[in-house]
Amino acid sequence: MMQTDVEIINKLGLHVRAATHLVKLASSFDIDITLSCNGQTADAKSIMDVLMLAGTTHTILRIEASGSSQEEEDQAIEKITDLIKNRFYEKE
Repeated sequence: MMQTDVEIINKLGLHVRAATHLVKLASSFDIDITLSCNGQTADAKSIMDVLMLAGTTHTILRIEASGSSQEEEDQAIEKITDLIKNRFYEKE
């Protein structure tokens, strides 16, 4: 299992559009991916779970990937981290 922490830096936090990007990306991997923050854990492939995290700007989000291949775990963590660091492809 691989894990990392990343700060949500976009202005609107983990809102519907950002969560949709994240869920779509997580769903492209055939491994288990979970997110956690503020004492809550979510399945990264479930839009409702991700929205329930209510991650705001400056929230630290933990990403955990667990699967049969460490290479796929690394790739999932890297791509999701890049998505978050790139503000979910939003301008602010």
